[in-house]
Amino acid sequence: MKLHYQRLGQGTPLVILHGLFGSLENWGLQAKALSEHFDILAVDLRNHGRSPHAEQIDYSLMSADLLELLDSLSLDKVLLMGHSMGGKVAMQFALDHPERVEKLVVVDIAPVAYAPRHDEVIAGLKAIPLESLKSRREADEILGQYVDEEATRAFLLKNLYRNEEKQFAWRMNLNALAERYADIGAAPARSGVPYAGPVLFIKGGNSDYLQAEHQQPIQDNFPKAGFKIIAGAGHLPHVEKPAIFTRLVQQFFTPAD
Repeated sequence: MKLHYQRLGQGTPLVILHGLFGSLENWGLQAKALSEHFDILAVDLRNHGRSPHAEQIDYSLMSADLLELLDSLSLDKVLLMGHSMGGKVAMQFALDHPERVEKLVVVDIAPVAYAPRHDEVIAGLKAIPLESLKSRREADEILGQYVDEEATRAFLLKNLYRNEEKQFAWRMNLNALAERYADIGAAPARSGVPYAGPVLFIKGGNSDYLQAEHQQPIQDNFPKAGFKIIAGAGHLPHVEKPAIFTRLVQQFFTPAD
């Protein structure tokens, strides 16, 4: 699984992972800002963006994908950051290969199993008739029958593109993501001992993904975890409050004098 990635900046390598239905492009502004201080490696996870498609998707597999990428680039130790599903991949990788992770940032997700919360999204995406679709506006109108939030629809429809036959297609592997959704909602697998390195969990103040009851499983897996809440932000604090987010990440990842 040779993952697609973009690299920019210089300094200590910082690997960034996106969430479900996303791509490395979701981190564009943060990647540019952080590239002034770090060697940024923004990655498309399997079945997303321009990375290869596969029938199987779970956190052990995505951890192995990331290991293959880092080995191919001769990156022995990195800073690692992931949002939502990408945060679970980052946690899994840190548990699997602690010697490869210097520090870890997890954005608005916990190392626990989540109940399904994307049923309407998946139904709406599947309702879009790609073979006969004439425009993005038409796709938005169909998706709007399932998803009220305009910003969410715009995010999801970034996956639409025209293939070589000039027909609309999904960059993501929608069928695999729908069929393996339970594996995506699952908790990262504990590999043995906890990850003993520094970890920062960043929560959007208005988001319900990180809850008080998640503190124990976090401490069990990441005993050096710290927490920051970005007030006024939802599940996408890196997008909704970019300047605050950049400052928190830069301060955490930059060694103290």
